[in-house]
Amino acid sequence: MAEVDSRGLPISTNSPQAAAGYRTGVDLLLSAWPGAEEALRQAIDHDPEFALAHAALARLQAIKGQAAEARASIARAQEIVIRSRSPREISHVLTLSLAVSGQSAKALESALAHIDQWPRDVLILSLPLGAFGLFAFSGMADHDQARVDLCEKVADRYDVDDWWFLTYRGWSHAENGAVSRGRELAQRGLERRRANANAAHAVAHAMFEQGAAQEAETLIEGWLPEYDRAGMLHGHLAWHAALSALERDDPQAALAIYSKHVRPSVSLGLPINVVSDAVSLLWRLKAYGHEAPSGLWEEAEQYAGSKYSNPGLAFVEVHMGLLSAATGRHVAAIDRIDANARRVADGTLPAGAVVPAIGSAALAFANADYAECTRILEPLTRDFARVGGSGAQREILEDMLLLAMMRSGQSAKARDLLDRRLHRRPSQRDTRWSRQVEV
Repeated sequence: MAEVDSRGLPISTNSPQAAAGYRTGVDLLLSAWPGAEEALRQAIDHDPEFALAHAALARLQAIKGQAAEARASIARAQEIVIRSRSPREISHVLTLSLAVSGQSAKALESALAHIDQWPRDVLILSLPLGAFGLFAFSGMADHDQARVDLCEKVADRYDVDDWWFLTYRGWSHAENGAVSRGRELAQRGLERRRANANAAHAVAHAMFEQGAAQEAETLIEGWLPEYDRAGMLHGHLAWHAALSALERDDPQAALAIYSKHVRPSVSLGLPINVVSDAVSLLWRLKAYGHEAPSGLWEEAEQYAGSKYSNPGLAFVEVHMGLLSAATGRHVAAIDRIDANARRVADGTLPAGAVVPAIGSAALAFANADYAECTRILEPLTRDFARVGGSGAQREILEDMLLLAMMRSGQSAKARDLLDRRLHRRPSQRDTRWSRQVEV
């Protein structure tokens, strides 16, 4: 009897043990749960010629930032799959090889073509859908809509209670503004598989977009203890709880969460999460008028410098710009702005001119030149999405613009922006700021 993956697609292995390990490993990978690597390695031990297991391991290693290991694993998958008679497996490995090697535009093109033929190939469908996925980092301003369109295109090919598809369909709708529908779908995904960090994350995001900060805090407090600290989203989910504490003007609670779960010295998360979570929380604390204990900025700076010494993803560049400006390393900030401007000119930075512009705005904000910060950011709000990440992560850019307007005396503009935000969802912080503007 032919072996199949977790969605019923045939897989080229004659080993039931290898097939079982592959199904387990992919499900753990898709739920951001510890144990995926062990399960995939067991699959490979049972069948060293199992190309899809090598390819899934490469995907996991790439997510973790283990570039050399990922290249070796995908190379092994390519060696094996070339002997395959399965067009799906050949296309599957090709698509993952493009993603692993950083050829994002080609990987997105290949993934979309693959999904047209094999919409239930869940590992490939997952590539464009995440906050750090191929759509998010494509440089598109409307990537939230693209995620929804893709999910709805394949929705009738998934079981109504498929925990993974519910999670990402819900996440996509919530990020695109259909928050109630997105939350309902993501919550169903979490109910069907509670050991699923991506579902807890998607629900937390939907709550954030609804202005339900207290609900998000309660969800994370109840769910996070079930999630091992080695889980790749452990620190990031705690960051959401810290944001909620800041929302209700409790910086000490936010700092306690930060010190316990988020700061680089304690987090075992992905480098992109560790850097963006640390920088954005410390930046918010400072911008909102609170003091961060001595050493926290230096720790974040040291970690970020060790991981991202050279310009890279737009989302990372935004946070490196915020970090350099906020810590007074203005020469480094200018060097990074210039490097990214050259990448824009060369056509190698998909997000485009918004990236160096945000760096310049962060520098103006740090120098208390709030009028200049406003002048730079105000025309770019529709382009903020081009840097990728989630709406909650990108809100820091709107916060910077809003505070710059308030501090440069542009009260009418600040009031208009606050009105639009408060019309979208309730917010204790925005209500406080609105009172300040009126005063």
